[in-house]
Amino acid sequence: MRIVILTGAGISAESGLGTFRGPDGTWSRYNIDDLATPQGFARNPVLVHRFYNARRAQVLAAAPNPAHVALARLEAEHAGSVLIVTQNIDDLHERAGSRNVIHMHGELLRALCAECGHRWDAPPEMAPDDACPTCGAPATRPDVVWFGEIPYHMDAIADHLQDCALFAAIGTSGQVYPAAGFVVEAAMAGAQTVEVHLTATDISGAFDTHHVGPATQDVPAWVDGLLAQR
Repeated sequence: MRIVILTGAGISAESGLGTFRGPDGTWSRYNIDDLATPQGFARNPVLVHRFYNARRAQVLAAAPNPAHVALARLEAEHAGSVLIVTQNIDDLHERAGSRNVIHMHGELLRALCAECGHRWDAPPEMAPDDACPTCGAPATRPDVVWFGEIPYHMDAIADHLQDCALFAAIGTSGQVYPAAGFVVEAAMAGAQTVEVHLTATDISGAFDTHHVGPATQDVPAWVDGLLAQR
């Protein structure tokens, strides 16, 4: 059985990394236009780099939680394929042991040259005058997808959604497209669908099955159930 799992900020929240939406989310405290758009970066790259440097330090200090570990175990022990498509820009899935991961919104621990498109491992702190190691241009930015930009790997993700037998969404609010539409794409292709989230979401009605509760509890239990079906 081919499984595609979409993960969002809720799976990393219990590792100490905050979510983005809702009353206590990141975007309730910061201006999206200033920190997460190409226009904001053009206006004040120093501010944007400081914000992402602080977030990078938080990610490096965080550790995978039992939900990340359970998904890595599912990939290792499931007889079929398991793909994680994550909206998260942290590396906690990889550190937990997952190998088949697509970062549709980029990776905080990677750098991107806005001039030539070269990508490389980001240092702990980045600055606007950092030179690209390939072309030398001082055009370094975090390799993350900002509002107004197209998420990465959309064609590959669409192919996987068309080919999976089970689609799961874990810790994602269902408010951000195109990811919020993945459940419909998978269901139209014949996949069973399941949602695991702390509360009901705007798209809960599109799923066949729901698990409402903390990811660190519900994801390991869900994985145990799947593996018991072997």
